[in-house]
Amino acid sequence: METLITDLNTDQSTDARLKALLAELTLEEKVRLLTGRDFWTTWPLEKIGLRRMLFSDGPTGVRGEVWDEREPSMNFPSAAAISSSWDPAIADRLGAASAVEARRKGVDVVLGPTINLHRSPLGGRHFEAFSEDPVLTAELAAAYVTGVQRNGVGATPKHYIANDSETDRFTVDVKVADRPLRELYLLAFEKAIVESKAWLVMSAYNSINGTTATENGLLETPLNDEWGFDGVVISDWTAVRSLDSANASQDLAMPGPDGPWGEALVVAVKSGQVPEAAIDRKVFRILQLAARVGALEGFDAVAAEPVDREDPIAFAREASAAGTVLVKNDGVLPLAVSSLGKASATKVAVMGHNARYARTQGGGSATVVPEKIVTPLDGIREAFGADNVSYSVGAVVQEGIAELPLEQLTNPATGTPGVRVRFLDSNGNELFAEDRRSTALVWFGGDAPIAASSLVQFHTIFTPDETGPVRLGFSTVGHGRIFVDGVLARETTIEATGTDLGAAFLAPPSASVEVQATAGVPLEVRIELDTADRASALSNALAITIGVEADDADPDSLIDDAVEAARAAEVAVVVVGTNSRVESEGYDRTSLDLPGLQDRLVHAVAAANPRTIVIVNSGSPVLLPWRNEVAAILIGYFGGQEFGHALTDILTGATEPGGRLPTTWPATQDDVPVINVTPAADGTLTYDEGIHVGYRAWLKTGTEPAYEFGYGLGYTDWTLDNADAPAQAAPGAVVPLTVTLANTGTRAGKNVVQVYAEKPGSAVDRPVRWLVASTPVWAGSGETVTITLDVPTRLLAYWDNGWTYEPGDYTLRIGTSVTELPLETTLTLAGISEEGVA
Repeated sequence: METLITDLNTDQSTDARLKALLAELTLEEKVRLLTGRDFWTTWPLEKIGLRRMLFSDGPTGVRGEVWDEREPSMNFPSAAAISSSWDPAIADRLGAASAVEARRKGVDVVLGPTINLHRSPLGGRHFEAFSEDPVLTAELAAAYVTGVQRNGVGATPKHYIANDSETDRFTVDVKVADRPLRELYLLAFEKAIVESKAWLVMSAYNSINGTTATENGLLETPLNDEWGFDGVVISDWTAVRSLDSANASQDLAMPGPDGPWGEALVVAVKSGQVPEAAIDRKVFRILQLAARVGALEGFDAVAAEPVDREDPIAFAREASAAGTVLVKNDGVLPLAVSSLGKASATKVAVMGHNARYARTQGGGSATVVPEKIVTPLDGIREAFGADNVSYSVGAVVQEGIAELPLEQLTNPATGTPGVRVRFLDSNGNELFAEDRRSTALVWFGGDAPIAASSLVQFHTIFTPDETGPVRLGFSTVGHGRIFVDGVLARETTIEATGTDLGAAFLAPPSASVEVQATAGVPLEVRIELDTADRASALSNALAITIGVEADDADPDSLIDDAVEAARAAEVAVVVVGTNSRVESEGYDRTSLDLPGLQDRLVHAVAAANPRTIVIVNSGSPVLLPWRNEVAAILIGYFGGQEFGHALTDILTGATEPGGRLPTTWPATQDDVPVINVTPAADGTLTYDEGIHVGYRAWLKTGTEPAYEFGYGLGYTDWTLDNADAPAQAAPGAVVPLTVTLANTGTRAGKNVVQVYAEKPGSAVDRPVRWLVASTPVWAGSGETVTITLDVPTRLLAYWDNGWTYEPGDYTLRIGTSVTELPLETTLTLAGISEEGVA
C-alpha cells in the first residue's frame, strides 16, 4: 500500500519533453485531440507516439469498452455500502481492485468516484455517491483515487459540481450560496485533488448560479489556481454544448467524434475568439495524462502493470460485510447454525423478491455485467443447507421486464444456451450476427452495425419451468414485434418517457403479451426491432431486455404463503428492497416507500414469527414502518456480486456487521428537512437550506429520524473511556486527539469513533455540530485500545470570501454517532487576526 508514486508534473524534463511534442502539432491536430474519437476513446496520433486512451464507467466495477456478458466484470458493492464502512482502507482497496480490473480490460481511465452529496434521499443516483457529509465523502473519495492511481490508472472524481439530483439534470441551474458551495459541495472534492492528486475531474451537466458547469469559472477557481489541479477536466457525456467552454478550463469534450468544438474551434482560434494558448494548455494536460497511463511512447507510466493486487471476489465479500449496517438486534443475531435444531421441518423461511433476484448495483451508466451473483437466498441455502431453507416470494417488487434465465434458453443457431442476434439491412440481408448469453443487452461501441441496420432480430427457444400464463415481452424504445412459435403475438411502438436520454435508454418502458406456457414445453420466441428511423442520439447505441413481467395477479396469496412458511420456521428472513425503476441514473425518486406490498409482507411475517430478520436491499434510505415489530434489521445496500455470502457471514456470526450509517434514515418522508429535487418553472433548483444538509438539517429542526447519521450496532459491547487533545491550536494546524476505548464484550469487534465540533455562541450561522474526524477501530474481547485522530482546524473555519477562523472555544464531542457522544474536550483557537482570516 505504500508504493511511491512519482508525480510527472514535478519532473521538469518530462514537462519539457511534453512541450516539445506539443510544438510539433498543427492547430488542427491539437483541436482534434480535444474531442473524443468515439463513445469511449480519444484520438491517437502516430507521429508523436500517442495511442488512444480508453475510458470506462467504473465507480464500483469497470465495464470496459463493451457492455457484454461474454466479457464479465467484477461487481463490487455500491459507494453507499463502501462509505458505510467508514474505512478509507476499504475505499483504497476498492480503487486498487478497480484499477486491476481496468488494466485487464485495457482501460486507462476509470470514470469515478462519484463525489456528489446525499443532499436529498430522493436523489436517484444516491447509491453511487458516498454520504451526506462532505468530510466523510472527501476521506473515502481521496482514498479511492489513491488506490486507482497507485496501480497506474487514472481516476475521475465526478460530477463537478452540485450535481446532487437527476431531475432535469441537463438543464437545471443550481442556485447555491458561496458558504455551502465551499463548505459542503467543493469540500467533498478538495482532498481527492489536493492530497490524492487526481489525474482527471469530470464536469457536470448542470449549471451553477447561472453558468453551465463546462463553462463555469469554478473549473479554474478553486480547482486549478487554489487546489493545484494539473489534470484533465473531462466533460460528462454531451455536457460540452458550445464554443464558450473552450475559453473555460474545460479540456476534453466527450463523446466524439462530433461535438461543438472540432472545425468550429479551429476557426475560433484563427479569428482570435479563443486564444491558442488555451488550446495548448488543454493539449498539454491530455499528453501528460497519456504519459501517466502509458499511452505515450518514450514516457514511463506511473505503473506499467498494477503493483497492488488481491483476490477480487474475496475483497468484494469482505467489503460488503464491512459496509452492512445492523440497525436493530434484540439478540436474535448472530444465528449459530447449530442452534436451529435437528427437526426435519423447515428451519429458516426466506421470503422476498429481492432474496432471489437481488439488486447488487444501481441502474444507469455505472452498471456492469458480473460473471456470477450470489443472492441472499443462495448464501442462506449454502450456510444452513438447502433442505433447511424454504423460499416464498411474498410480494412482487419487479416492475417491467426481467430477463429470461440462461438455463431456460437455447440458441437455435448453435444449440447452446443463449440467443441469436442478427442485424439486417433494409433488404433483409444479414450485416452482422452474434450469439449472446443474456436477454438483457446493451450496445455502446463494439462491432455491431446498429446505425447501418434497419432491423435487429432476437431469436431463442425458451423452455418455461412452470405451467400457466406468462407475460412475455421486451423493454426498449422503438417499434417492435413479438413472435411466439412463428405467430405474431403483438406489434407495438414504445415511446420514451421523460426527456432524459440516459433514462430513456437504460430504463425504458416495456410491452408484453400473455402467452400460455407449459412446464418443459419449449416456445420459439423471436423479437424484431425496427432501427431504421431511430433518433440520431441513439443511432449507434441500442439497449433491450427480453423476458417476462412479474405475476402479481393474486398478491394476497403470495403474502399468505409467506406467513405460512414463517409460522413453520424457527427464523424468518425477509429481504426487502427497491427495483431498477426506483433507483437509477436519469431520474429521482418521488417516494421513500418500498415498492409494491413489501411493507404489508413484513407486518404479516413479523406477526407470525417473532424471530423475523429483515435485510434491506436498497441503495439509499427507504421507510421502515415495521421497524419496531421485527427482531433485527440489516441494511445491506447494493452489496455487489458477493452480497449473499457477505450477508450469511453476518447472519451466522462469522463476520462482524461493520457498517455505520453515512446518511440519515428518516421515520417518515414528511420528516425529511431537505428533500426537494424538482427545479422550479424557471429551471432553477435553489439550495435554500444553505449549510444545513443531512444530519445538520435534522439537528437544526430537532426532528428525530428512524436512525441517525453514524449509527450502527455490532456483536460486542464498548465503552469510550477518555479523550485528550491540546488546549489550544493555531489556525491551519492539525490537532492530535487521543481516544481510549475498550471492547467489554465477549467477542472481537469493530467500532467507529466519530468526532464532531460545536461552536457555542458563534457569531455566524453554524450547524449544531459537524463531523471533523473519524476512524474505524478493531479490538479483541476485553481489549483496551488508544487511538489518535487528526482534527484539521481548517474544518472549524467558515467561508466568507476566504477561510475565516472564529476565535474562542470549540467543543469537540466524541462518540459513535451524531447523537451518541459521551466524551468531550475543549479546543481554543488562538493567534487569529481581527478579521478572523489566518
